[in-house]
Amino acid sequence: MGWKEAAEPVLTRMPAVARPEGHVPFRRKLGWTAGILVMYFFLTNVTMFGLQTQTAGGDFYGQFRSILAGSQGSILQLGIGPIVTASIVLQLLGGADLLGLDTDDPRDQILYQGLQKLLVVVMICLTGLPMVLAGGYLPASQQVAQSLGVGLGGVKAIIFAQMFVGGILILFMDEIVSKWGVGSGVGLFIIAGVSQQLVAGLFSWEALGGASGLFPTWIGILTGAVDIGSPLSPGGLSDIFLGQGQLLALLTTLFIFGIVVYAESVRVEIPLSHARVKGARGRFPVKLIYASVLPMILVRALQANIQFLGQILNNWTGLPAWAGTYSQGQVTGGLFYYLAPIQSRGDWMWFLGLTSQEPAQILLRVLIDLTFMVVGGAIFAIFWVETTGMGPESTAQQIQNSGMQIPGFRRNPQVIEKVMERYIPQVTVIGGALVGLLAVMANMLGTIGSVSGTGLLLTVSITYKLYEEIAEEQLMEMHPMMRNMFGG
Repeated sequence: MGWKEAAEPVLTRMPAVARPEGHVPFRRKLGWTAGILVMYFFLTNVTMFGLQTQTAGGDFYGQFRSILAGSQGSILQLGIGPIVTASIVLQLLGGADLLGLDTDDPRDQILYQGLQKLLVVVMICLTGLPMVLAGGYLPASQQVAQSLGVGLGGVKAIIFAQMFVGGILILFMDEIVSKWGVGSGVGLFIIAGVSQQLVAGLFSWEALGGASGLFPTWIGILTGAVDIGSPLSPGGLSDIFLGQGQLLALLTTLFIFGIVVYAESVRVEIPLSHARVKGARGRFPVKLIYASVLPMILVRALQANIQFLGQILNNWTGLPAWAGTYSQGQVTGGLFYYLAPIQSRGDWMWFLGLTSQEPAQILLRVLIDLTFMVVGGAIFAIFWVETTGMGPESTAQQIQNSGMQIPGFRRNPQVIEKVMERYIPQVTVIGGALVGLLAVMANMLGTIGSVSGTGLLLTVSITYKLYEEIAEEQLMEMHPMMRNMFGG
């Protein structure tokens, strides 16, 4: 008996959100999406009971928070981290063909989805328990322990239980959006978290001279309330571009917006015609960023888990100097330092005195990060295309099932597949590597609101795709015959 037969009773009984039996009207989809978004914002503001709020513990996810969503100390502490980590494990197992699951088989689809849910539960435990037990990150309140008449261990168990519930909630919220809403829950939560940071970075009005947003700061500069050096002096230029003026961050943010929208519009369009409906024509677009930017979440999540492992080992057992040295929760040397991604200008601009690290160390770290992101982006893009039904074989079958064909070629899936193989594999690799390069560059230059470059890149691309999906849904809603023709 294989593992599928042994695990089937468990995996097929995993709780799941029921799929809609018929067509879901566009307005109802928007309603579900908006409802889940409101619920997400609400849960990120629900602080876990039992935390020692007076002690400001660091965030385990740190700079990765913008792409893993959630909120430090809230019931959604883990964000989409367990979902993404489970996806990494499944993609690696599927890429190595160790699962033996055919996602075109309905029975294997159910097993795959059940296995994914089971892995998410395991990852919630593997990432949540160390956060609670480490102490300094989610410290239990002595006062709560006394009021409940239990020890700190009991309070820690309560904190973990809330975190576990939050992890399960975000799993099913993602599933509701995927089945009943527009887009995906993972993408929606990333957009929500990054947008909050962007709005704060543009409009937050703290005391002038403090950490104000871009617009209030420039109002202060123009009115003389914020004092900066002369624009003709090196110090003044530094203040304007790198300091309070944030012009470099603004330019980087606008550049990322522009380059992502441009890259999304670059495509090879393969002409299609309907075999039975004369005059019905269409095009299959193979975009430059064919696999989307979602595989980049997997690459960054893998880096986040590596840093997470380093922090856990350092807190529990201590690490030798060659493996990693830490100061105030941040890695400053050793192997884990070189494996840590560049997150801001302060990580590499030694020539402006923003870091005390040696130039050779910084350059090696930048090179490793660049290699990790470019190669990892290409590899995970390939895995993503193959496991989500976007590969040449699956795409050819979808075109065949929709009744379309490529003009001038026989209406045969194998023929369509050969045409697709000329474009999809190459574009997938190039697009994945390009996104990795852009993510590193954006992180190095910095963005508005201290959003990570990867987070901004993901947000712009996901928003663009969400806009395309909404436009497509509206088109299908107005023309039901098109929905029937293309299997919508």
